[in-house]
Amino acid sequence: MTLRRHALAWLLRCVLLLGALPALAQLAPSTPPTLDATLREQIVMVPKGEGLLATELETTVYRPAGTGPFPVVVINHGKANGNPRLQERARYLAAARVFVERGYLVVIPMRQGFSRSTGAYLGSGCNVEGNGRNQAEDVQAALAYVRRLPDADSQRIVVVGQSHGGLTTLALGTLNPPGVRGLINFAGGLRQEQCPGWENNLASAFGAYGQGTRLPSLWFYGDNDSYWPTSLYRDMYARYVAAGGRAQLVAYGRFGTDSHRLFASQSGVPIWLPEVERFLAGLGLPSRPVTHIPMMPHDSAVPRATDAYPVADASAIPYVRDAAREGYRKFLAAPWPRAYAIAPSGAWAYYYGRADAMAAAVARCNENAKAAACHLYAVDDHVVWEAP
Repeated sequence: MTLRRHALAWLLRCVLLLGALPALAQLAPSTPPTLDATLREQIVMVPKGEGLLATELETTVYRPAGTGPFPVVVINHGKANGNPRLQERARYLAAARVFVERGYLVVIPMRQGFSRSTGAYLGSGCNVEGNGRNQAEDVQAALAYVRRLPDADSQRIVVVGQSHGGLTTLALGTLNPPGVRGLINFAGGLRQEQCPGWENNLASAFGAYGQGTRLPSLWFYGDNDSYWPTSLYRDMYARYVAAGGRAQLVAYGRFGTDSHRLFASQSGVPIWLPEVERFLAGLGLPSRPVTHIPMMPHDSAVPRATDAYPVADASAIPYVRDAAREGYRKFLAAPWPRAYAIAPSGAWAYYYGRADAMAAAVARCNENAKAAACHLYAVDDHVVWEAP
């Protein structure tokens, strides 16, 4: 029986690897993002498990200056629509800068089956509670990695999650991992419209997580979230607390065109930071800046600002259609350096959080522009388009 189990495990591993190979080939970007030297950004592969079914998790690490040991923030990413394998490495530059300025070492693991992490995404069908618990196993692997770092204080850890990562963070809380002081949930959940009663399933999962968690948590939800209606996030919170979970809800109302983007947005920082500082201070952890870290500069001169159109007005962009305007709204929420390019044919593209954002945006736009050449429309917080 033991040999049979080993053979089956080996076969499954081969199937997963073969299934991942075509997707991996599509991931290699033509211009890899520049690592942010101001945040001492590093990419490591964190091991999870042993033997034939072992996987590796593509993980981003940011460090303060000095030798530590530093308190730690682990950030769990969300899940975009489509194939998780094609999802880009999560960087959360705006939030990472906030935490590094307060002396934290920041760790962002891509879970199994996402981006360049090996293995397959474990979806658990319509069992959303089980999905969160499966994802939490990857965070456990990241925590094990943190405990081996000589410059990390493994007794002072905060775990943060956004969207699917928020669900993952609350599921992790049921394990009450050693050294973790608190949990922060930004718009956590998993939208499964194909599943009957998915909203009740999600709220029930949060109730189950609350029953097994002793750690305090801080929750952020807005009222124009494209994933969760207000009634749903309030039901999730009510069930979590009723089951014994310790949580504080920050219902901050509306944010931009979609409050689901609060945590990933530079402009969202002033909303969530004061509450997070109070939460950290209540845990006996650093909450105030100890240094200032400038944003990554562009690698070439930024064109002169023309301000031909209001930078915040997506409807003013010439040539493009509705999808491009929605993309521009996401661009406005992204951290600097950032650049948005358009072409008379309607092609468009943007990049952010990389020194070569301008060149990368133009190059990606030109891939879809056919005969019409692309030009920069906006860079950082100014329109640079030369209006005809």
